[in-house]
Amino acid sequence: MADKFRYNAPWWLPGGHLQTVYPFFFLRRRPPAYRRERIDTPDGDFVDFDWLDAPADNPTVILFHGLEGSSSSHYASAMMHAVAARGWRGVVVHFRGCSGEPNRLARAYHSGDADEIDWMLRQVRARVSGYLYGTGVSLGGNALLKWLARQGTAAGRVLSASAVISAPIDLMTAGHRLSSGINRVYGRHFLRTLRKKAFEKLARYPDLANIHGVRTANSLRAFDDVFTAPVHGFRDVVDYWTRASTISELDRITVPTLIVHARNDPFLPGRHLPKDRPENGPVEFEFTERGGHVGFVTGAFPGKLSWLPERTLGFFAQHLNNRHLAGASNAHETHNDFESKVRT
Repeated sequence: MADKFRYNAPWWLPGGHLQTVYPFFFLRRRPPAYRRERIDTPDGDFVDFDWLDAPADNPTVILFHGLEGSSSSHYASAMMHAVAARGWRGVVVHFRGCSGEPNRLARAYHSGDADEIDWMLRQVRARVSGYLYGTGVSLGGNALLKWLARQGTAAGRVLSASAVISAPIDLMTAGHRLSSGINRVYGRHFLRTLRKKAFEKLARYPDLANIHGVRTANSLRAFDDVFTAPVHGFRDVVDYWTRASTISELDRITVPTLIVHARNDPFLPGRHLPKDRPENGPVEFEFTERGGHVGFVTGAFPGKLSWLPERTLGFFAQHLNNRHLAGASNAHETHNDFESKVRT
């Protein structure tokens, strides 16, 4: 790891919990001016894509947000401002029901939603030329890893490289932590909007789930057991968390991928992270000692959120430089055959 990318947590913000919640409450920045595009899904729903426009041939960064996040989340705003500063294109893709308007169908989204990631990526790939880089944050990061692992070598026809931040790659552990002890505070924060959305869906689809179970669910584990799992085709919460986890699938990834995670992340602490990177594979680990969950604040008080975008985009820029140095053909040619397929 180059020294210029080394993460140094500020002395005035100690501990994983403070490093997690402080940027959420105090470092929120107005998002850049997005252009919203609503795209209908093949099953009759819709997804909202918030675009940051730039010259068509410039690299594009697609961001998949975390649980109940959006294009205005603090990490998305920070990332897209940094993308704009480089003159690149950016797009934040909202999972169903996260763009400010309820989606049409009963289904929502989940941590292992590789099929949805696949459709979203193909929509973006069909609309851009040049290099396409994928970024996933927390839940969106785990879902992106699931897609990368499932696609194998085919993923390289869509993405040039990817970066994943604070992903709960071991969902069983992360789910248990968010449902117990002091971490229940985070779980209850998510439940406020998750249950509201579930009730709205149950008003339209009364047989979708057990309304009493949704009403009494007081943890993410309970909510995923009575709603997320059955609505999305899983037997129960154990089946969901087991099948959606990606910790055992990283060796199937063939696209250059950076995984950023703080060892003091309250959702998934360092002792639960992989000990070794996949042998001879393109996956790189950036496990910092501090940073919290999607925090990584730097600088003097009140701090700033510049490190994570710099680290992520720096990884993509290095990939871009390596491709140029290797004399790779331009991205029009690299993706030409694939684009002809997804445009039909």
